[in-house]
Amino acid sequence: MRSRPWAASLALTLASFLAMPAEAEVRLDVAAASDLKFAMDELVAAFAKSRPDVTVQVTYGSSGNFFSQISNGAPFDMFFSADIDYPRRLQQAGLALPGSEFAYAVGRIVLWVPRTSPLRVERGLEVLKAPEVRHVAIANPKHAPYGRAAEAALRSLGVYDAVKDKLVLGENVAQTAQFVQTGAADAGMIALSLAIAPALSGEGRYWEVPLDAYPRMEQGGIILRRTKNAAGAHAFRDFVLGPQGRAVLTRYGFFLPGQ
Repeated sequence: MRSRPWAASLALTLASFLAMPAEAEVRLDVAAASDLKFAMDELVAAFAKSRPDVTVQVTYGSSGNFFSQISNGAPFDMFFSADIDYPRRLQQAGLALPGSEFAYAVGRIVLWVPRTSPLRVERGLEVLKAPEVRHVAIANPKHAPYGRAAEAALRSLGVYDAVKDKLVLGENVAQTAQFVQTGAADAGMIALSLAIAPALSGEGRYWEVPLDAYPRMEQGGIILRRTKNAAGAHAFRDFVLGPQGRAVLTRYGFFLPGQ
């Protein structure tokens, strides 16, 4: 029996289709300020439900260190900074996609002590003058925006000179919280977003530092020019800035841009 040309052609087409590799999954490598740790983890999980084709991998650290790394070619697709000035400087240096800069939140700082601490944290920063307070943790002001905010608050509220010799510096605000958790510091000035996160809220008590005690902490980000996944990066940015993303950020104590 003769084979039919169209049947042979169909079989070849099907074989070719089945041999084609599946569409590659899009991966985004994101550098994010450590104050975002718990909020960003939740944002990534929520985004994955609507865009399972895009995998978001986040590295947390200090914004200043990320700025230096990205300036020297670190392979990130996006940068979420605790200080919007860093993304703006990268944009000006031509390292970001044109027009990709965005503001996403306004940070807040608190004085945080272990739940079992005898310190009356409701007294505010004055409590840090007590002789039983030997170490006070803040993030390193040289490269961590939350460290700069903490130092500014200590100065503006008149306690810096009394506590400057007690200061221990964390690499970032998350490590600052770890110093308090582990007993390496008696108190710490950390991000509100960390203090109220489920993972830490049961371990400590906090007092919110008045907003007028430190410069407004405008937080922002960019999509980097080197990304090979611009569409996925724009989709994640739009999700963070959309209703679901804004709700998560608000729940973690951030103000939104314009508030």
